[in-house]
Amino acid sequence: MRRRHLVTALLVLAVVALFALPLLLDGGSDYAGTDSQATQLIEESDPGYQPWFESVFSPSSKEVESGLFALQAALGGGVLGYVLGRLKGRRTAGKPAQEPAQEPDRP
Repeated sequence: MRRRHLVTALLVLAVVALFALPLLLDGGSDYAGTDSQATQLIEESDPGYQPWFESVFSPSSKEVESGLFALQAALGGGVLGYVLGRLKGRRTAGKPAQEPAQEPDRP
């Protein structure tokens, strides 16, 4: 059991490092999404461009936008987990239970 705990701890540290290292190595950069980068590129290449439509809802700050995105991802993950769990449950419920092996009759 001790080795199992060590592997779990190392995996958790690896995940934390995957998130922390990029922030530590390039802490002064301004992270922007691809939507804003694409908009900026379009405006530079065609200054007279008119968008087809405006957003129905604009978050008040980047923190609210990030929170809504995280909420959307969590809900999507929850729905996906529920569906996969239901499918697995259906598959295992459809299989007959395995009966224990019977010993052959002895004379």
